[in-house]
Amino acid sequence: MSTSQKPKNRPFKAKPARPGGQESGRQGPPSDQGGRRGRGRPDGDGGRGGRPPRGDDEGRQPKSNASAIGLSDLGGGRGNWRAKRQAAAVGGGAAPYPLASSELLPVAEGERRRRPEDSAYTEPQRLHKVLAAAGIGSRREIEEWIVAGRISVNGEPADVGQKVGPGDRVRVNGKLMPIRFAPRIPRVVLYHKPEGEIVSRDDPEGRPTVFDRLPNLRKGRWIAVGRLDFNTSGLLLFVNDGDLANKLMHPRYELDREYAVRILGELDEAQRNALLQGIELEDGLAKFNTLLDAGGEGANHWYRVTLSEGRNREVRRMFEALGLTVSRLMRVRYGPVVLPSRLKRGMWEDMAVDQVCALAGIPKPDVQGGKGKRPAPQPRRTQPLRR
Repeated sequence: MSTSQKPKNRPFKAKPARPGGQESGRQGPPSDQGGRRGRGRPDGDGGRGGRPPRGDDEGRQPKSNASAIGLSDLGGGRGNWRAKRQAAAVGGGAAPYPLASSELLPVAEGERRRRPEDSAYTEPQRLHKVLAAAGIGSRREIEEWIVAGRISVNGEPADVGQKVGPGDRVRVNGKLMPIRFAPRIPRVVLYHKPEGEIVSRDDPEGRPTVFDRLPNLRKGRWIAVGRLDFNTSGLLLFVNDGDLANKLMHPRYELDREYAVRILGELDEAQRNALLQGIELEDGLAKFNTLLDAGGEGANHWYRVTLSEGRNREVRRMFEALGLTVSRLMRVRYGPVVLPSRLKRGMWEDMAVDQVCALAGIPKPDVQGGKGKRPAPQPRRTQPLRR
């Protein structure tokens, strides 16, 4: 008979049960024991074997870690059945789990605890997110525990939506939770400033500013490390961390700034000694740490100079004090950071993570989850020059 000729809506006929409640050709559990195979099938008296009663939970294991840390005994809502099931195992009573316990309860036999995520946070995170990532429970359950007053932060009851940081101590039912916070890695941008741009956000004259060329930040703002004059080009560093900016600019750290200077003519020995020993300016004594001859052609001559200060127009004023005119000034190094040759004028690039960590004095992040390293930085031009 073909498929189209088969009769449809054939009435159901139950097969007669064999003696002992066993099905034909099968060795399954008797129907009166509530086995899965025998559930819903007729028993020896012609009736159907029903499911086990709701209160009979013997042999069943909880499906959540909530019972393992004693947070399932909530007054209502989801998770209450777990508390009822665990009450007999722990000792029974109306309140089987105290609000403060000295240690986490062991995992029940046969229960599979969710594997915690190996996460190291770099900034404050919401409490329920951190505990859920640690495998304590779901976010919904953790929010219920917070409302029930079973989670504390620094000895005070936690609030829903509260954030925790590296210095906070989180306890669940009195048990201290290990939460790992890694140091926040700042972002550092190298920018090749051309002549004709000002290092300021607001300019009454409406001149182009270096901040017009930088990438946008989701949080915070760019901090310029030092300044360069309107007619000075070269390396500028921008960071989004105030502590790192202070470390790079404060005089006590004495970071060298190296400049390439082109002047009309050459220095004689007396002028060279004066620049190295110190020249008195209107704002104090100024001197170069090093002064090297870089050669040149014709009337122009190049020199490489270094100094540990960042006073306004300091290099130009030192040469002008000797009656010399600076025709070109370019910063090529700031501390350990050198202007890359691939970074052309008006372009920027992100500093590599390992270099940022070395600059900030923080440990390098561990590569986890098989993720590769960040690709090498590429110079980028974000905005055209405004004329």
